[in-house]
Amino acid sequence: MKLELPAHKKLVHTMQMPIRWGDMDAMGHVNNTVYFRYLETCRIDWFATIGCNVNPQGEGPLIVNAFCNFHKQLEYPGDIVVKMYASDPGRSSFESWAVIERVDDPGVAYASGGATTVWVDFPKQKSVALPEWFRALLVG
Repeated sequence: MKLELPAHKKLVHTMQMPIRWGDMDAMGHVNNTVYFRYLETCRIDWFATIGCNVNPQGEGPLIVNAFCNFHKQLEYPGDIVVKMYASDPGRSSFESWAVIERVDDPGVAYASGGATTVWVDFPKQKSVALPEWFRALLVG
């Protein structure tokens, strides 16, 4: 399935990873819960590459909603590439989107998903404004 993303979404990160034998379920394809792990792994890798490290005593991103649409079955063996996009920065939140493709089947979406993320002051458990350095990454 070819998936067209609206132009206002900005590509922020791409990551390749293997499909592991243990990712499959009894039906012989990647279990649906594992797709969320793939999305999470890409998102955490993106955060690490931009210096947004987890700090429970400070501020940072917190997922408040996540979804995944399954377009084609992924099967072992193989490698995937996850392309992550960001858009719609608000006062304290932004949207992320991702497409999962097989490396040997480029341009074909096997799954697509995303998340709404809120910037949070963790000790206070309250949303706070997105830092300007982070906002600039989303719109720059």
